[in-house]
Amino acid sequence: MVDSENRIVLADNLAVLPEVADASVDLVYIDPPFNTGKTQRRTRTRAVRDASGGHTGFHGARYRKVELGESRYTDRFDDFQAFLRPRLEHAHRILAPHGSFFLHIDYREAHYCKVALDEVFGRASFLNEIVWAYDYGARSKKRWSSKHDTIFWYAKDPKRYTFDFEAMDRIPYMAPGLVTPEKAARGKTPTDVWWHTIVSPTGRERTGYATQKPLGVLERIVKVHSRPGDLVVDFFAGSGTTGEAAAAHDRRFLLVDSNPDAVRIMAKRLARFRPALVGCEDVSLTTDAAQTDEASGY
Repeated sequence: MVDSENRIVLADNLAVLPEVADASVDLVYIDPPFNTGKTQRRTRTRAVRDASGGHTGFHGARYRKVELGESRYTDRFDDFQAFLRPRLEHAHRILAPHGSFFLHIDYREAHYCKVALDEVFGRASFLNEIVWAYDYGARSKKRWSSKHDTIFWYAKDPKRYTFDFEAMDRIPYMAPGLVTPEKAARGKTPTDVWWHTIVSPTGRERTGYATQKPLGVLERIVKVHSRPGDLVVDFFAGSGTTGEAAAAHDRRFLLVDSNPDAVRIMAKRLARFRPALVGCEDVSLTTDAAQTDEASGY
């Protein structure tokens, strides 16, 4: 199934993965449902110019919001590990000997997933637990507010994997006065704690997908753990952030999702990369499903 094309596939990933050849993929990143027990929702709106509207844009122009609809999915599994385990086994199978696997998960399931990953990949293949820390949203008054996700990195072969240090982005020193001006200007390399804001509710990057992840986080993974021309796979592709990060840096992508809303958003977001759309014959890709929560006039 995998060739030189970029592909977006509408299907259950467990039906697609057996068609991917052994050892044919250079990088796999997945961001599966976190099993929060909640229904994830995102209301799509469009801003319409209205002199009596409740929002002010550039040059004092007034706007009002018009609801276009709502996308949702239930993030609940009776046995999350039974759901995830066969997909982890396929991820291990399709990875090339130098390939890497990244699992993005939250605190509710991270410890169970680590045990499963150790069993599938082997404990020696575990290289990093990356903490993506952000600071946005409500604060709890009953416990320490949860403001991080966990990203596990496993290598197919812990003695042979892609890690392009020179491609790593640099970040500012927290105390630039303690280093030389040259070091301060160059910045430092990230650690296993990545401070990165969520996708801004009003930013250009936002697609309207309920669980969209920031492009900056995926670009860091793609640039360091793959090389131009490599194949990057995400089989819980959601809003298509992995595909954009891959294609923008001259990698190929295979994206799979069972949610038609996700496919609509990916098709629009990644249209400039001319992906082949598989299994989408009965899905309208011309709706407003990919509208962001705020209009471009804000």
